[in-house]
Amino acid sequence: MSSSLRFRVVGILAVLLAARLVSGQAVTATPLPLPLDRFPFELGDWRGAEAPAFDAATVRVLNADAYLHRVYEHAELGPASLFVAYYGSQEHGEAIHSPQNCLPGSGWAPVEQSRIALAADGANLPLNRYLIERRGERQLVLYWFQGRGRVVASEYLNKAWLFRDALIRRRSDGALARVIVPGGEGRQADVAARAFAREVLPRLGEWLP
Repeated sequence: MSSSLRFRVVGILAVLLAARLVSGQAVTATPLPLPLDRFPFELGDWRGAEAPAFDAATVRVLNADAYLHRVYEHAELGPASLFVAYYGSQEHGEAIHSPQNCLPGSGWAPVEQSRIALAADGANLPLNRYLIERRGERQLVLYWFQGRGRVVASEYLNKAWLFRDALIRRRSDGALARVIVPGGEGRQADVAARAFAREVLPRLGEWLP
């Protein structure tokens, strides 16, 4: 995001926040229409299994209302992990944690970052592409924010929509979705990550309000 656009978004956030404070109306938590643990283990040619559970400290920091953590396998493209964290209301300390903060906190150093457009669910959807490295191992990460009928890549734009929807729709629910493919570099990792995300996006839309 350019600096000029960032300043405009920050200005919008300030106006919306002021309007929200003036209105004084509460935002209510929005429940999931379906539990995340019922998300399909089969997505196209991908077959999933539960990933190891997070430890108690990670769950406390995550502070999500629900989360999903699985590893899927494709016979030709290999493995890809899926992580989804859902927040019914992003208020009172409960908010989405950006992978740009969480992954470096786990020892993964950023190598490169870009924005891609993925043709999925009948539209070109914006996703973040993030190459990370730790002790010589590289992984390719795709992540995005999804919920309230939108798929958003920019964290600034996501916050702008959050304030707008809190003010107008009395909703602040939302989710972070993250796909990780081991190996990181090379066309194979990109092909696998995009193919898997293309399967995840439309199905996840059925699970998020």
